[in-house]
Formats: sequence, structure tokens, C-alpha cells
Amino acid sequence: MKEIFKKVLPLSLIVALRFFGLFIVLSVLSQYAVELPGGTAFLAGVAVGGYALTQAVLQVPFGVLSDKIGRKKTLLIGLLIFAAGSVICAVADNIYILLLGRFLQGAGAIGSVVTAMIADHVREDQRAHAMAVMGMTIAMSFAAAMIIGPIIGGFYSVSALFWLTAILAILALAILFTAVPEPPKIIHSYSEEEAKIKHVFKDKDLVRMYITFLFHSSTMAIAFFLIPLVMKQKFGLEPESYWKIYLPAVFFGIIAMGPAAVFGEKYGKGKEVFLVSIAFIAAAFALMGWSSSVVWFGVGATFFFIGFNMFEPLLQSFVSKFAKVHQKGAALGVANTFAYVGIFLGGAIGGWLYQKFGASGVSIFVLFLTIFWALWIFTMRSPGVRDNLFLPYVEYDKEKVDGLKLINGVTDFYLNETEQIIVVKFDNEIVSAEVIETFLKK
Repeated sequence: MKEIFKKVLPLSLIVALRFFGLFIVLSVLSQYAVELPGGTAFLAGVAVGGYALTQAVLQVPFGVLSDKIGRKKTLLIGLLIFAAGSVICAVADNIYILLLGRFLQGAGAIGSVVTAMIADHVREDQRAHAMAVMGMTIAMSFAAAMIIGPIIGGFYSVSALFWLTAILAILALAILFTAVPEPPKIIHSYSEEEAKIKHVFKDKDLVRMYITFLFHSSTMAIAFFLIPLVMKQKFGLEPESYWKIYLPAVFFGIIAMGPAAVFGEKYGKGKEVFLVSIAFIAAAFALMGWSSSVVWFGVGATFFFIGFNMFEPLLQSFVSKFAKVHQKGAALGVANTFAYVGIFLGGAIGGWLYQKFGASGVSIFVLFLTIFWALWIFTMRSPGVRDNLFLPYVEYDKEKVDGLKLINGVTDFYLNETEQIIVVKFDNEIVSAEVIETFLKK
């Protein structure tokens, strides 16, 4: 675990710094945008969520680029774009320059690249712990941003927040080139045709994960739209009191990630964890939509964070597990694209439903959504059927690996030259580990 922490922490800090820069302005940006020359409520809304549009468009290109030119070079490009967008936002003197900066911030779409790099450094059987470390750093950056953002924005200015964001991007670059080790040298065997982006849609397990990303992020957008409005309009809470709801929700959400990772990866109960998570999300919206007590509303918000966060250590891990080694960046890019599309759909649908039918209408929609989502997950195969072998060169013949293509049930294989091991991914419902080991034995 110590070795995993050492490998993953620098990359997690890079992601956390970037997300912190995006989160820190959320609590004050809309009002700031409205007051800029040319500002309207609609354009202010675009300024708040606009980065997700460019994130959605560029997740796949960045993932594919990282597979071709390397992870570090791609991270460098993404962080420089993000820093440039932050500077433009900081100096913006009208709403349109601010929008340009926000779109440019999102264009540094490095999320899938970092996840792919973690997958490069960490063995399959250790990946849940690695993703949990990354998830917890992001969760802590969000919690800190919600507290620090209003303080700095109030005492100084929103421009100061954007300057801070640019500085944090440069700090992330320093971490990238001083603390992040080079990924292991991987040798894989695949044709040019197999490397095309369309092949990440041919695996049914991957496609199911993409749709789960869509549902997961859309419920998040609906929740973050609904919670502040209900706290203010139904219970009369002022923004400075919102932490009383968010703090316990974030705390229990982070705590829930640990057991989810253990049961999902170590015990191969990923599907069961997903179903429990969906149940928490359904209960959360039932409480938030109909509770007449702020206490029960707070319980609902906590249930949402528990259900939402239980997915976190498993989603990225399972995508990287299902994807072939030369497709990790592309597959994670597709998954994150679905997530950002979900943010837009969730926000738009949630806003329309709230305007027409109130909080109860939003909750009814999510309850129907969770039923469909649960059925979607229930019919999927457990991620535990995808198993892995790590075979040392000293005992197994790497010259025989190409012959694995002829064994039904072997889904991927490659040589890790740095660690001197043969890595084989296989479907244990079709072929056993013993068959593969016998085939490769010297």
C-alpha cells in the first residue's frame, strides 16, 4: 500500500489542484458573471458550466493523444491550456472574455490521461486502492474549495481566485516533472486497425460502464442543482450555513469509498456495490424531494454523497481493467466524455423539472432513472470475471505470448519490460489461469 501511495499521490495531487481551481469559483462565479458588462443570467449559467462542454469534446482526443505521444507530454499540454484559460478569466473585463477563459479551462481535458497514467503505474489487482487515493484527494479538494472560495472571493475578488487557479496549474506542472515517475515500458501486440477509437465501443462491458458514467454524473448535476435551492427556498438557510449540510455529507461520502473499494475489487462484488449505491441515491432524492424537516433533508443529502462516492473508486478502475492496454487512454476519454455530457443533461433536465414541478418533480424523475439504472447494472456481468495474471520472465516464456491470441477467453496481454513480467487479462468464465500458465511455462 505504501508503494501504491508513493506512485499515485503525485498524480492525484495534479488532478486535485486542477479540480480545486475549477471548484473554488463555483460558489461565487454566477453573481460575478451577471455583474460583468454584457452579463445575463443565461450567460452566467454558461460561465458556470461551460467548461464541461469543452471537457466533453476533448476527453477522447486527449486520451488518444496520450496513447500516441505519451502521458507526460499530454499532461503538459493540458495543464498549460488550463493555466492560460485561468489567466484569461482573471483579466476578463466583460462576460465574453470570461466565457472564452472558461471554455479554455475545460479544454485542458487531462482527467482521463491522469487515470490512464495511474493505470500504467499500478497493477490491476491494486488499482482500486490507487483510484481510492485519487478519489479522496479530489473529494478533499472539493470540500476545501467550498470553504476557501467564498472567503478569498469576498475579501479580495473573483479575479484573485482565477489568478490562484493559474498558479496552482503551474504548481501541478512542477509536481509532474519532479515527483511523477516515468511509466513502465510496455510492449503490446495489436494491429493498426485494432488501435482505432471505434474498438473501445466493441466491448459490451465497456459500453455498460460508459452509460453508468452518464447516469452517475447526471444525478450529481441534478443534486448540486437541487440542494442549494431547497435549502434556501424551502428551509430558509443562508449560503453561509450550507456547510452544515455539506460537511457531514462529504465526510460520510469519503468514508463510504473505502468499503466500496474493498468489496468491489478485493471480493469481486462490483455489481453489488453499484446496486447498493443506486439504492442510496434513490433514497436520497426521495428524502430531499419530500422531507419537511431540514434534518431529514440533510440525511438525504448525506445519502446522496454516500451513494455517489461509492461509485468513485470503482468506475475508472473498471474501465481501465476492461480496456486493452493500448486503449486505456481512449476508453477513459470516452467514459469521461459520457460523464461530462451527463453533467449538461442533468443540469438542464433538473432545472426544467424544478421550474415546472418543483423538488418533488425532480425526485420522481430521478427515482424512475434509478430504476432503469439498476436494471442496466443488474444485467451486466460482474467485473470480477475479468482476471489477471502477472508472470515473471524467469519462469515463463515471453516468446510465446503471441500464441495467446489463439486461446479463447484471453482478452489482452502485454510485456512489462520494466518489471520483467508478462501481463495477461482473461475471462475466467471461459478460460482458467492454469491453461494460460501451462501454455507460457518454459
